[in-house]
Amino acid sequence: MFDQLKKYLFEDQTVRAEVVSIRDTWKEIQARHDYPPAVQRLLGELVAASTLLAANIKFKGTVVLQLQGDGPIGLIVVECHADLGLRATVKLREGRAVPDDGTFQSLLNPHGGGRFSVLLDPQDRLPGQQPYQGIVALEGDSVAQALEHYMLTSEQLQTRIWLAADSGCAAGVLLQQLPKHGGKASPETTSDTDDTWERALILADTLKAEELLSLAPDALVRRLYWQETLHAFDPATITYRCTCSREKVADVLLRLGKEEVDDILAEQGRVQINCDYCVKSFDFDPVDCAELFANASASIRHESRSQH
Repeated sequence: MFDQLKKYLFEDQTVRAEVVSIRDTWKEIQARHDYPPAVQRLLGELVAASTLLAANIKFKGTVVLQLQGDGPIGLIVVECHADLGLRATVKLREGRAVPDDGTFQSLLNPHGGGRFSVLLDPQDRLPGQQPYQGIVALEGDSVAQALEHYMLTSEQLQTRIWLAADSGCAAGVLLQQLPKHGGKASPETTSDTDDTWERALILADTLKAEELLSLAPDALVRRLYWQETLHAFDPATITYRCTCSREKVADVLLRLGKEEVDDILAEQGRVQINCDYCVKSFDFDPVDCAELFANASASIRHESRSQH
């Protein structure tokens, strides 16, 4: 089965694996945009990576992965919920060509100003609680290496990632060495643990992109680890989900302020905002805008009276 993420645990419980294969959801993301092949590949790899990370968060909320660069690609953003509903977008710089053979560094980081960031945003934040954000320099020659660099600086667990994407599929594998439990480990136990990790890595390093892109998670794991005993967990389904709404756009207009919105209305006759992710268009005519700010003012007055 595709559009699934599956987790596996090695028999000695010292290594876990995650395998993801995304087809329909990936095609739905692409259907809304016309990205050059090199951009498509990088976006697909980040889409796969986002599900591998989101599958491990311990709260109800979202993981946002962001590649921000100073090259032809200005920004790549993928947002994935804990239940693996996701959306993605790319912003290209106008007038900058995107060659089909462009590399990770040449497209995103030619002048060394690129950044990789991970935002963890709980759905039910406590008062004053801010999302956690980690930012690192854009290291490595691929999305996988950039993410491994981030994991190395932010977590104590050994983590390796393999990613691949084309127009039909976005896929990935994550291996993580788990912490040892149950007191002080003996040298023999430590050696066995390291042996499992090394075997898992050696076999995963034989992965070819075409295997990642053509095999469902169970088939891939059987091919890689047919001599190992792994416990497989129930699969999680991946879906496309854009959370844009007219209410959220209205909040954006309120933050812009009445004066700026009036200037847009005077120039264009209406305010039109398109969602960067699903490209849905939201239109506000002069009556809509007047009503929006009138309701906001009435709400502020009501709150002020109730406080006295």
